[in-house]
Amino acid sequence: MNLESKWLEDFCALAATRSFSRAAQKRFVTQPAFSRRIRALEEALGLTLVNRARTPIELTEAGQLFLVTARNVTEQLGEVVRHLHHLEGQQGEVLQIAAAHSLALGFFPGWLAALRAQGLNIASRLVASNVGDAVHALRDGACDLILAYYDPDAALQLDPELFPSLHLGATQMLPVCAVGADSRPLYDLDGGQSVPLLAYSAGAFLGRSVNLLLRQRALRATTVYETAMADSLKSMALQGLGIAWVPRLSVEPELQRGELAVCGDEHWQVPLEIRLYRCALMRKGAVRLLWRKLEAGLGSGQA
Repeated sequence: MNLESKWLEDFCALAATRSFSRAAQKRFVTQPAFSRRIRALEEALGLTLVNRARTPIELTEAGQLFLVTARNVTEQLGEVVRHLHHLEGQQGEVLQIAAAHSLALGFFPGWLAALRAQGLNIASRLVASNVGDAVHALRDGACDLILAYYDPDAALQLDPELFPSLHLGATQMLPVCAVGADSRPLYDLDGGQSVPLLAYSAGAFLGRSVNLLLRQRALRATTVYETAMADSLKSMALQGLGIAWVPRLSVEPELQRGELAVCGDEHWQVPLEIRLYRCALMRKGAVRLLWRKLEAGLGSGQA
């Protein structure tokens, strides 16, 4: 029998929500992918665990019995992983930090340098990751901290009691485009004309706040390119293909060199808060030390 641990976690999420769509959202996967994973679990076990004919869904008798085992296994596995990380830390603790790509490049180096300049020398291992993967890693004990943008309306689905967070700084999502021969922006958000839009694909974390702004401002635009990555949008903007909303962290060098320009006034900008997340159950001494220092005001500021 070949079972994947994520299938057990999926099944526990489904039992808790009694909804494939809500469970898929909680697990940061699409509903079709989530349904395939539950089906794969049933096929591996040779059992029907879910009565799909009922709304909300119900577990079969076999499903109810298996749920006890699934919960025990996932809890024990998480505890073992946390314990192993603790043992590794005792041999010279290295903080495993998962960070959004733009923060990994544009914020983390300066933040870490500031910590060291203020006397806090920590050893770290940085992994650039999307939000969904980072959240899974923190829940599973595969990383110690998450460095991410905070969106109160698109929460990371982390219980604040179990996964507390701290404010580290603030920045903005800026609408940018290439400049013409006259060094002026190629496109004007306030000109009343339809503009080419370099957009975030559906489900992209940064895209939610941008799309909300565009609806509120009733922007006339035609989407010419979509991706989940801010750096890819920036590259397309540099080619003069349209307007992209990207974190200031990602475009500061291009703005200073005059290769990109900010389109429109400040009303077209989206504020971003930068936060650090941890697991309250984490026993690693370096995490606790860093958290105490940050709570005392070390290493925070504007980005």
